[in-house]
Amino acid sequence: MRFLIKAAFWLTIVVLFLPADSAKQGPAAQVGPIEALGAAQTAVADASGFCTRNPGACEVGSQAFQTFGEKAQNGAKMLYEFLSARFAEPDSASTQFSTGSIKTPARPGHHTLTPADLEPVWSGPEPKSVPMPPKRPA
Repeated sequence: MRFLIKAAFWLTIVVLFLPADSAKQGPAAQVGPIEALGAAQTAVADASGFCTRNPGACEVGSQAFQTFGEKAQNGAKMLYEFLSARFAEPDSASTQFSTGSIKTPARPGHHTLTPADLEPVWSGPEPKSVPMPPKRPA
């Protein structure tokens, strides 16, 4: 969202400095950059006085932003807890439980190799050295 706002701002700045087609404009359409800047400053001043004219709208907007912030904070907390539970290093005492004589990890996918899996792979006998044929005279 921030990218879109920045892109819109810079595109507006670029468009303000592009030359206009004078054949399509009427005599009243000649607005210079100084006049446009003055109009923008007036619009910002008018927007800053919005809450004095409409206090109810500002109060509802403030509550909406507060609710949005609380929801975002709660969502971030839930995501953090989920990721912590999913990717945290397991403690040996708290994550393993005993079912008879076999210990099974509480989280699937961690520490599931058997001792046979940990043994090195059989590589076969050492290759025999094969003599190279003699070189032919040139």
